[in-house]
Amino acid sequence: MKHALALLALVIGGLALAASTSTPPDMAAPAAGWGSSSEPAPMPTAPHVPHLPWLQTLVNQAPAGSTLKLAPGTYSGPVLVNKPLVIDGGGQVTIDGGGKGTVFVLEANSSTLRGLHLKNSGASHDSDDACLNVRGDHNTIEALVISDCLFGIDLKQANGNLVRGNKISSKPFSLGLRGDGLRLWYSMKNRIENNEVVDSRDMVVWYSNGNVFRDNLGRRSRYSIHFMFANDNEVVGNRFYDNAVGVYMMYTERVNVRNNVISHATGATGMGIGFKEASSSVIEGNKIIYCAVGIGSDLSPFQPDSKIQFKHNRIAYNGIGIMFTSELGGNIATGNVFEGNLTHVMQAGRGASNLNEWRGNYWDDYQGFDRDGDNVGDTPYELYAFADRIWMEIPQARFFKTSPALEMLDFLERLAPFSSPDLMLRDEAPRFEMERKNL
Repeated sequence: MKHALALLALVIGGLALAASTSTPPDMAAPAAGWGSSSEPAPMPTAPHVPHLPWLQTLVNQAPAGSTLKLAPGTYSGPVLVNKPLVIDGGGQVTIDGGGKGTVFVLEANSSTLRGLHLKNSGASHDSDDACLNVRGDHNTIEALVISDCLFGIDLKQANGNLVRGNKISSKPFSLGLRGDGLRLWYSMKNRIENNEVVDSRDMVVWYSNGNVFRDNLGRRSRYSIHFMFANDNEVVGNRFYDNAVGVYMMYTERVNVRNNVISHATGATGMGIGFKEASSSVIEGNKIIYCAVGIGSDLSPFQPDSKIQFKHNRIAYNGIGIMFTSELGGNIATGNVFEGNLTHVMQAGRGASNLNEWRGNYWDDYQGFDRDGDNVGDTPYELYAFADRIWMEIPQARFFKTSPALEMLDFLERLAPFSSPDLMLRDEAPRFEMERKNL
C-alpha cells in the first residue's frame, strides 16, 4: 500500500521522476542491472573495455580487509566489491564503464573507496545505470569524481555510510532525461558532506530517515534535494544555485533546513524551499534570494496540531517571498527579513490572516515609526490584498504583475478601494531596522 501511495503521489505532483524509481525489494525486480537488491549481486564475467586492464581481477585477488593501492592509470569496469576493502586511487585512477550498465557496485560493509574517477556508465533508466551503486553499511566513499554517468551515486538499503568530498555530474542529456546525481532509497543515517552535484537531475531522498546533508554544493540541476516519505533529516550549510527547486519536502516530517544559501531558483516553477503535505519542520537561518518563489507551501503543516517554523531567514529579491496555497495554518514566522521581494507574502483564499503567526519580522515596506527606539514598530505591520488579488486568483494574470496597467489599478484601489481589501497577515511587533547578521 505504501508503494502504491508513493506512485500516486508522483502522478499527482506532476513529477517526471517515475522512470528512475527503483522497484521495492519485495518485488525482486532488477536494480542497477545487477539483480534484485534482496539478492547478492552477480559477479561480472568480462570487462566492458577489453583493451584496458580489468580492475575486477585485482579486486578478486585482494584479501578481505586489505588495502588495494592502485597504480595510476585507466582500468575497465564493471567492478563488484563484495568483501571489506580499502581501494585508494590517489586521484590518479580512472575506471571506465564502457558505456554499458553500472560501472561499480559496492556490496560490502566497512569499506572505503577513495580517489577514483568513475565514468561512462550505460544510459538506461530501466536498469538504473550508475557510476556507483552502494548496497552496504558503514562505508566511506570520498574524493571520487563521477562523470558521464546516468546516475551518480545510488544508495539502496544502505545505512550509516559517509559520502564525502565527491564531484558528481550526469550525462549531457536534457534535464528530464538525466539521472539523479545522488539517490537514497530506504537508506538510513547516512552523512552526505562536502559534495558537488552539478549538471545532474535531482538529489532524491525517498523512504530514507535520519540522514544529514551538510556543506554540499548543487548547481544547474532540477531539485537540489527532493525528500519524499523521508523523516528526521537535516539539511545544513549547503549552497544551491541555479536549480529549478532548492529543497522540496513531500509527505515528510521533521526535515530541518538550517543555514543554507538557495539562490536563482528561477523559471516558471522556480522555488527555493517547497512543502507538500509536510509537517513539524524548522526553516532557520537560510538565505533565500533571487528565486521566482522563495518558499512555497501547499497543505503544510499537514498533520493536526503540528507546526512549521520559519526563523531568522533572509527572504530577499524573490518574485514572491512566501506563497501559501490550500492554507491550513500552523506556520510560525519570527525574526525573518523580507526585503526587495515583488510580493512579500501571497496567501490563497480569503479570511485566512489569523491562521498563521507572524512576529518580529523585518519588512522593508513597513510605514510605521519607532518613537521609543526599541527597534520594534509602534504599530503592527499589515499586508492587504488590493487589486493584486487579481494575479493571485487568476494565475494567467501573474505575467502582468508590475506592468504599468496593473500597478495603476493597484494604486487606485489603495487610494479609493472598490471593495474592502483582504488582510493577509498582521505582524504585531515588526522589527524596525534590519539586523546586520541577516545581510
